[in-house]
Amino acid sequence: MNNHKFNKLVFLSLLTLFLSSSVQAKESVGNIIDEKEFPSAQTVLPNSSKQPDFVIKAGVQKSIDLTLERCIEIALGNNPDINVAFHDILASDTRIKQVWSNYFPQFSWQTGYSKIKQLQLSDALGRNLTFKYYILGQVTLQQMLYDFGVTQNQATIRRLEYEGYRATLAGTINDVIYQTKDNYYRLLYAFEAKRVAQDNVEKFEMFYNQAKAFYEIGTNPKVDVTIAEVNLSNAKLQLIQADNAVNIAVARLNNIMGVPFIDKYNVTERLKYNPLDITFQESIRVARDARPELKLAKLQVENARQTIKLVKKSWFPSISVEGQYQRGGKSWNSNYGYNYGAYLNFPTINGMLINNEIKEAKYLYDKEIASAKSTQNKVYLEIQENYLNLEEKRQQMPVAQLRVKQAKENYELSFGRYRVGEGNPTELKDAQLAYQDAQLQYYQAMYEYNSAKAALERSVGKNLTQYDTIELSE
Repeated sequence: MNNHKFNKLVFLSLLTLFLSSSVQAKESVGNIIDEKEFPSAQTVLPNSSKQPDFVIKAGVQKSIDLTLERCIEIALGNNPDINVAFHDILASDTRIKQVWSNYFPQFSWQTGYSKIKQLQLSDALGRNLTFKYYILGQVTLQQMLYDFGVTQNQATIRRLEYEGYRATLAGTINDVIYQTKDNYYRLLYAFEAKRVAQDNVEKFEMFYNQAKAFYEIGTNPKVDVTIAEVNLSNAKLQLIQADNAVNIAVARLNNIMGVPFIDKYNVTERLKYNPLDITFQESIRVARDARPELKLAKLQVENARQTIKLVKKSWFPSISVEGQYQRGGKSWNSNYGYNYGAYLNFPTINGMLINNEIKEAKYLYDKEIASAKSTQNKVYLEIQENYLNLEEKRQQMPVAQLRVKQAKENYELSFGRYRVGEGNPTELKDAQLAYQDAQLQYYQAMYEYNSAKAALERSVGKNLTQYDTIELSE
C-alpha cells in the first residue's frame, strides 16, 4: 500500500508539471513565427497587380463505373481496327460511283499556240513554209451510250467488293467484341485473385498474432512464431503480385478498347456463371447465317464469276457520241470550226492475250470455290472445338465449387484445432494454402467458362441467348 501511495503521488506531481508547461506553451503558440520556415502568403503568391505568366490547374481525379456492356460500347467506338475497316467501306462505295461515271458525259477544254514548218513542202517548193496556229478554245463533249454490259459487270464487281468490306467490318467487330469480353473477364479474375490474396494476408496476420501470443505465455515454442512470420511475408508477396496482375489486366482491356489513357474507373461486376444451353447443331445453324467469314467466302466466289463475264466482254465495242467546237486559226479569233458524230469504237484485239485472261479468270474462280470450302471447314472445326471446350468448362464448375467447400471445411477444422492449442502451424498453413488454391481454381474455372462462351459466340458470329445468372457460393 505504501508503494501504491508513493506511485500515486509521483504521478500527480508529473501531471501538475505537465499541465503547467502546457499552459506556458499554449501562451506562446502563434505569437512567434519563423519566417524562414513559414513565409507569409504575400511572399510566395503571384503579384495580383500583374498578369500572371503561369496558370495552376487543379487536378480532379475522375472515376467512372464500367460494366461489360459499357466496355463493348467504348471498344466499338474507339478501337482503331474497326475505324480502318469502316473507312475501307467508305472508299469501296466511292469505287462503285467511279464505275458508273462511265455513263456521265466527259468534258474537256484546250487552248494553245503552235508553230509548224512543213519539211516536204519546203523542199518541193524551194522555200521555207512556216505556219502559225492559234487555238483560243477547243471544247470537246463525249458521251458513251452503250458498252454491251461492260460497265454493268464492273459495277457489280465493285458492289461485291463493297459487300466484302462490310463482311470484313462485321468480322472485325466480332473479333473486337470477343477480345473485349475475354480481357474483361480476365480483369474480373484478377480482381478476385487480389481479394483472395488480401484475405490470405489477413489470415496469416491473425496466425502470426496467435502464434506470438502463444509464445509469450509459454504455450508454443519460438519456431512457431518464425514459421508464422515467414508465411505472412509470402502472403504479402503474393498480394503484391496479384495487385500487379490487376494493373496489367486493366492495361490490356484499355488497349483493346482503344483508350489506353482512359481515366480511372471502377468495375462494378464480379465473375458470374451464366449457363448456356445450346447444341452443336444449333451453333452450326447460327453460324451459317451470322458468321462474317462465310459470307465473305460466298462473295469472293461470286466476284470471281463476275470477273469471268467481264473478261469475256473484252471483244465487245462501245457506242458513243462526240461533239467538238474550235475557235482560232491564223489569229486568236479569226475563224471557228466544229464536228460531231456517233461512233462504234472497237478495242484493240489481242486474241492470245484475251484467251489467256479468260483462262486465268476461270482458274481463279475454281480457286475461290476451293477456298470457300476450306473456310467453311475451318469455321465448322472452330465451332466444334469451342463448343467442346465450353462443355468441358461447364462440367468443371460443380467440381471446382465442391473443392472450395471441402477446402474451407478443412481450413475451419485446422484453425479450430490451432486456436485451442491442439494443432500446429504447418497443418494450419497447409489447410490455408489449400483453401486459397481452391478459391483461385474456382475463379479460374469461372473465367475459363466465360472466355470459352465468348469464343463460341465469336465462332458463330453472334451473341448467343443469355440465361438466368447463377452465382456459385463458396
